[in-house]
Amino acid sequence: MKNGDDIESTTMTRFLTLLSCGFFLASCSAPPADAQLSDQDRDEVREIVREYILENPEIIEEALVELQRRARLRESQAQLTAVNAQYDAIYADPRDPRLGAEDPQVVIVEFMDYKCSYCRVAAEWVEDVNERYGDRVQFIFKEYPILGPDSREAAIAALAARRQGDDVYANFHYTLIRASGALPSERIDQLASLAGVDVAQMRADMDDPAITAHVDDVRQLGRALDVTGTPFFIIGDTLVPGANGMALERALMEELNG
Repeated sequence: MKNGDDIESTTMTRFLTLLSCGFFLASCSAPPADAQLSDQDRDEVREIVREYILENPEIIEEALVELQRRARLRESQAQLTAVNAQYDAIYADPRDPRLGAEDPQVVIVEFMDYKCSYCRVAAEWVEDVNERYGDRVQFIFKEYPILGPDSREAAIAALAARRQGDDVYANFHYTLIRASGALPSERIDQLASLAGVDVAQMRADMDDPAITAHVDDVRQLGRALDVTGTPFFIIGDTLVPGANGMALERALMEELNG
């Protein structure tokens, strides 16, 4: 006896086969001399396809879902290819802030933007993982400001603050990411002060072209990987766009237990 999945798979296969025939017939303005189907056969196939669709309209939705799944798979595979090609830029750039274990079992890369509300949600997972597995996991933060001038200034400020120490950067990073709303210069300075940053030194370091070049390089890297939104995580061979806690946790467990 076939189970539900087998029946659905058989149904989908039959429908797609018939639909393919229908598209083939529709695209043929004039059948070749050696066509395998007679005019009567062609009419019968059209009628079969029509009746099947009318009797099972939900199959259209199923087919569209399957097409979308395959499209997402192709996109993911293309991104993984790009990740392999950009491996050193992703994992070996000494300019990137790192938090967690010095000799990690798992490295998690996050492209993030301080004005991104979803990054704020994902930061809760990041903090939780750091508390649970801080001796086994390391985070690499890719400052990826894509939400306007405020985002860019905040990213440059965070990287400038890092020159005062990794702990200073970590405090400022989480202070910024928890803040909601606009991030004008005055507010960035206020948040920096709250996080223990020497604001005057930070502002002086923000004028260093090396920091803006770093931000620009990460932006180019994100484009090469087709990172169109934040947050965007790389965990081993798994790419997780957005603040999908379940997907993030599953990918982390696979790496830790693999």
